[in-house]
Amino acid sequence: MRLLSRLRGPRRNGADASVEISEQDGIRYLHLGSATIQSGMRVSDPDDLVLAYTRSMMAFLLFAPEPQRVVSVGLGGGSVNKWIYRHFPQAEQVAIELNPRVIAVARQYFQVPADNARLQVVQADGARWVAEHSDSADLVLVDGYDGESHAAELATPEFYGAVARALRRDGILAVNLWGSDRQFDEYVHRIEAAFEGQVACVPALQKGNIIVLAFKRRPLSLRWDELRERAKLLEARYGLEFVRFVEGLRRLNPHTDKHLLI
Repeated sequence: MRLLSRLRGPRRNGADASVEISEQDGIRYLHLGSATIQSGMRVSDPDDLVLAYTRSMMAFLLFAPEPQRVVSVGLGGGSVNKWIYRHFPQAEQVAIELNPRVIAVARQYFQVPADNARLQVVQADGARWVAEHSDSADLVLVDGYDGESHAAELATPEFYGAVARALRRDGILAVNLWGSDRQFDEYVHRIEAAFEGQVACVPALQKGNIIVLAFKRRPLSLRWDELRERAKLLEARYGLEFVRFVEGLRRLNPHTDKHLLI
């Protein structure tokens, strides 16, 4: 793996984490202070979702197929933002990133677009920003990691409560968590408390990651036959593994033969 660049600073908190970029077999990777891969980009197709967990985060489309106002906490290499930017030109996105080095690297090495009417990248504390913007999004995406662990301030009961208030009537939260994290169950319980138990888990198509979906209001259609049909249409349109997402929902969540229970 070839190291392309290293931007270092004092390691006091997430705003100061060092940033490294490497490349192997046509894939460019972002690292934050460790060898752990935070983001990946296929150099020949910058908008492709290379990492399986980023594809699994798109499982929200099974329940909200036309996102209009998207807030993402944690930019990384901007993989999810670029994919949404490409496929949903009507959507307005705000990406909140604490580390200014990450923003600079995302723009220089990962082809994140410059700010415009469809995408704004804000250098700010994500937890504070969300708490200050109630009723501001119909989709909130949270992927807040440094090189070692989930950012603690993005997993508190207060943060998840603020996300619930930031979401509009039919809003959805999608959180990337590590299933091996010792606090995984506690994080899920906190999300359930903030969203009145209206939560479902989707295993990422790679070992370790689990995407937690939380709903401001219970989705109307939770029949397996309808979810599978929707998945087939989405898979044909976007080329992502939506049928497997539905299989994962069935495996990880309470259900009957006919319905997903949320």
